[in-house]
Amino acid sequence: MNSNLSSARPASGVPEGAAPGRHAGAIPTVTPGDARYPDMIRGHGNNRHVASPEAIRLPSTTAQVVEIVKTAVRDDKRIALRSGGHCFENLVFNDETEIVVDLRLMDHVGFDEERGAFAVEPGATLLKIYETLHIGWGVTLPGGGCYATGAGGHFSGGGYGILSRRDGILSDHLYAVEVVTVDAAGEVRAVVATRDPEDPHHDLAWAVAGGGGGNFGVVTRFWMRSRGAEGSPGDLLPKAPSTVFSVFAAWSWEHITEEAFANFMAVYADWSKAHGGLDSPYLGLGHWIFLQHADSGTFNVVAQIDSTLPDARELVDGFIAFVADALGVAPRTNDITERPFLKATAQTMTAGETITSPSLRTSHKSTYMKDAFPEHQVATIYRYLTKTDNPNPYSFLVINSVRGRITALDDAATAATHRDALWLVYFESYWHKAEDDERNVAWLRSLYQDLYADTGGVPVPNGVTDGCYVNYPDNDLSDPTFNRSGTSCHELYHKDNYPRLRQVKAKWDPRNFFRHPQSIEPPGN
Repeated sequence: MNSNLSSARPASGVPEGAAPGRHAGAIPTVTPGDARYPDMIRGHGNNRHVASPEAIRLPSTTAQVVEIVKTAVRDDKRIALRSGGHCFENLVFNDETEIVVDLRLMDHVGFDEERGAFAVEPGATLLKIYETLHIGWGVTLPGGGCYATGAGGHFSGGGYGILSRRDGILSDHLYAVEVVTVDAAGEVRAVVATRDPEDPHHDLAWAVAGGGGGNFGVVTRFWMRSRGAEGSPGDLLPKAPSTVFSVFAAWSWEHITEEAFANFMAVYADWSKAHGGLDSPYLGLGHWIFLQHADSGTFNVVAQIDSTLPDARELVDGFIAFVADALGVAPRTNDITERPFLKATAQTMTAGETITSPSLRTSHKSTYMKDAFPEHQVATIYRYLTKTDNPNPYSFLVINSVRGRITALDDAATAATHRDALWLVYFESYWHKAEDDERNVAWLRSLYQDLYADTGGVPVPNGVTDGCYVNYPDNDLSDPTFNRSGTSCHELYHKDNYPRLRQVKAKWDPRNFFRHPQSIEPPGN
């Protein structure tokens, strides 16, 4: 094995050399004259960000990643890391990027007998991961709902999904990582770090489990095993449901008054508090509330629950009835369908013409809520959702109901903090044409600024708000024009875990070689 690999071994069935479909010789490299280049200088999640790197390199193995990083260190080249390309900001595709390390050829998912854990490479997309785990072993992970998201960034940033109330966040199941690192002398090696407190590399595994992608090195493999799990492979990750009730309910905006909207926001907060514990019968009800712009015509609920649970259908019916009662009107659509788990998952992940379009342009923000939105903020949200000066039906807020199993760990257990949040709220806008950039970005930015005017334009940690989600990066958080709070983007993303993350950065990336516009800063910077 390569002498630069420290404590590392390949996942079962994936040799470092010539595995099927892998390049055993020269590393594929795409340069500006290559016909592939235009497709590879922008991501999947936001076509507003385009880079002009001198090369895109496509490794297939950890040894090849080591070789790429060694060359970049020698030549003093700025690198950026891509897995699925779903990053919403310019953390990968920006003017400073000289070499893009594109990890999409590293997409193996399998069981590693030697480590007793499931191995996932960074280029594997969520849909492939869910399909492979379910078909092969009947298990799953509580990750996100976008089919093309790559493991590299999503796993490193925490990973919330429709199963998170039941099973925690995705990075809670991270057992070990293989990371290509650069030391103070410029030496490049791959190390394996586990969550075992006795592991001398434990701090690196802790940081990767929620600290955000691209900070400490190139993650070339994740090993996943639930905490305390023992037995055969089918017992080492959460069991996938056999069948689920898939729920889509929609209410007409024309029937939702401002008073009804305010009532819903208040009583839904009460419901979320009452059902946020591990003893709630609604623990297994994963759901998103889509507060779509009135131009869309509807206010939507998307939900899922294991249909084999006792009283599962009654629980679903009760929840929809609760929302209808809070809004004071029956839904115009109430589709509750029992489906096999994988078919339901795939359908949810691939739905929506806008969010799967290759011309996608987007803007995103986030907020963790510890309590209900205050009345004046609810009025602000309603005003923006019903404004007519930005006719975009794909502008919306998503309330991601959390708590449940997420609260089973404390904030310091992994780098992913915000454990006691009531909701994780996404602010999103999607469109297709560059000429619409300004008005869509301005709409979302203005909403956010008005919403948090009392706290400097951002949701600072306090009794109501609790910062931002690192997997929804937002450059405005680093701009004093829009963040006047005195609380840095790092503190919003990581809260009290940030000092420890800086210490891990100093230990594992002392040269600050791995960096992007919002990466972890070494101590003293």
